[in-house]
Amino acid sequence: MDFGGVIENIITRDEFTVEKAREILKDETIAVIGYGVQGPGQSLNLKDNGFNVIVGQRPGKTYEKAVADGWVPGETLFGIEEAAQRGTIVMCLLSDAAVMSVWPTIKPYLTPGKALYFSHGFAITWNDRTGVVPPKDIDVIMVAPKGSGTSLRRLFVEGRGLNSSYAVYQDATGRALDRTLALGIGIGSGYLFETTFQREATSDLTGERGSLMGAIQGLLLAQYEVLRENGHTPSEAFNETVEELTQSLMPLFAEKGMDWMYANCSTTAQRGALDWMGPFHDAIKPVVQKLYESVKSGNEAQISIDSNSKPDYRVGLEKELKALRESEMWRTAVTVRQLRPENDNK
Repeated sequence: MDFGGVIENIITRDEFTVEKAREILKDETIAVIGYGVQGPGQSLNLKDNGFNVIVGQRPGKTYEKAVADGWVPGETLFGIEEAAQRGTIVMCLLSDAAVMSVWPTIKPYLTPGKALYFSHGFAITWNDRTGVVPPKDIDVIMVAPKGSGTSLRRLFVEGRGLNSSYAVYQDATGRALDRTLALGIGIGSGYLFETTFQREATSDLTGERGSLMGAIQGLLLAQYEVLRENGHTPSEAFNETVEELTQSLMPLFAEKGMDWMYANCSTTAQRGALDWMGPFHDAIKPVVQKLYESVKSGNEAQISIDSNSKPDYRVGLEKELKALRESEMWRTAVTVRQLRPENDNK
């Protein structure tokens, strides 16, 4: 498919149907290891699409959530070791930190001909740091939904799909690509685009630290602070910085594009946006380049590994998240959300 003159390999549900995916995986047992961020959405979508799925999870709150979602202990819900043993495809949907700690537990069950599946390239791309080195006689594959597991499930239930990237790192059976695409369709992908483990991991970490979360929080906070420092009220600063962006403009440019937005705003907004997009680009691009180099070198992966390995990591993390949650901008957000018209009838 042509993307502005660049040809990409795209797989759609029209050409690779759910029926075809079921036929390819009809003799497979899909073991979903981990029931945290991606586990519920991917496993439930696969089950609803008619695949043979089991879940592996240690006892605790997450295990109880799996039970509440309909997974039956001893039938479709097992401990991690037993699920890994039973599965012919082992879907490792644990956090990056958990993958490293659980890897010695599941590796003995990755016997010849099985497939090891990830939804993130982190553990494999930096396996000199993570220690996740798969046996040579198994398939190592990936489907990475471009969004949260919650979104994957919600869009599936609505009859839509969340786009995903896919990659084959190791093809020991000659069936790795078919297995990958079948799983990608099975979990409810809207369409699938080809990547590599290294490209996915690098782009994902860059995106999270950049426009998806890190950079956008920095940008929003900077504008909010400038408005507040110049006498604007919290409500005004928040509405002009966040509320209009998320509630009015984002849905529009998600549907029609920023080019459409520029062509269909007021002449004052149009002139200002055209004049100021250049200075913002020029100021931000060096930061993004520095970020990308830090990701590509493995520095960001090492920072993540080191911080997650600290015994007091959760305590420090909660302190940082508490500061973000209790900042004036996001305390203002709570009030603004309560004032939205859709809450009038609640």
